[in-house]
Amino acid sequence: MAHDIQIVTEAQLREVVSLDLRVVDVVEQAFVALAGEGVVMPPILSMDLPEANGEVDVKTAFIPGFDGFAIKVSPGFFDNPTLGLASLNGLMILFSAKTGLVEALYLDNGYLTDIRTAAAGAVAARHMAPETVETAGVIGTGVQARLQMQAAHLVRPFKRVLVSGRDLEKAALCAADLQYMLGVEAEVVSDPAELVARSQLVVTTTPSRAPVLKAEWLHPGLHVTAMGSDQTGKNEIDPAALAAADAYVCDRVSQCEVSGELEAAMAAGVWDKGTPAELGEVILGKATGRQGDKDVTICDLTGTGAQDTAIASFVRQEFARIGTVIEA
Repeated sequence: MAHDIQIVTEAQLREVVSLDLRVVDVVEQAFVALAGEGVVMPPILSMDLPEANGEVDVKTAFIPGFDGFAIKVSPGFFDNPTLGLASLNGLMILFSAKTGLVEALYLDNGYLTDIRTAAAGAVAARHMAPETVETAGVIGTGVQARLQMQAAHLVRPFKRVLVSGRDLEKAALCAADLQYMLGVEAEVVSDPAELVARSQLVVTTTPSRAPVLKAEWLHPGLHVTAMGSDQTGKNEIDPAALAAADAYVCDRVSQCEVSGELEAAMAAGVWDKGTPAELGEVILGKATGRQGDKDVTICDLTGTGAQDTAIASFVRQEFARIGTVIEA
């Protein structure tokens, strides 16, 4: 028997889906679900392609109570800009949780991933950052640097943003964009140590394989969200910082052990605090996050299939009529 499949392009998705509190709440629901029973989320299928200077990740999760589940394919080919192409692309496929039939194909080129990743940063800030954030800092100058600061501003409306990156020209462009988008003061800070010292909330958004944030830079009242490490070998945060923090929390421990900041800390032998808490547990009050204004907290975001299922389901529910419908 034939059934309808919704096909939506990136341009069509950009018209209706934006980074707002509704999306933050949807992604927060995914974290809460992960802390409960019944979620089926296999390990990330990750394929490293050094010959092509590329990588491909496949993520998925079944969440009880959701009408559908997504499978997301996310290639990153980092020589593409020399060909006039974007580094990241990909798509999400939404299946019926009842029949397994394909319900929607989102040809988003990574747009929905960008939005849900930023929203996850907002969830981390909402539950782990100090109540008052005057200054936020971002280490990194790409798409996620901008989106993470936008997301953080939704839940912690700061007055000043500091930007640090290896390329000062790109950092200046990023700062100018954020000043325009958020209506805040924006400043380029060449020394990341100074950026951390002046900030109450810092997000790292780099693909670095060596720490960009040192343990000795931590100070009372600081929250750090690390979201760049999503592959084995990547490492943005000094392993000693994880051990020194009052609370270190993962999006998913099993992923952080192999592709997040926890991987480097375990390899260095500095993590001796047992199994870390997960963000969903902190949201539900099952685990301890920030206990006071002076605490130092770190949240490690590797990106989960549950987030992909959550945002794909949101799009299907809210925007079922956009795009093209084909019969299959």
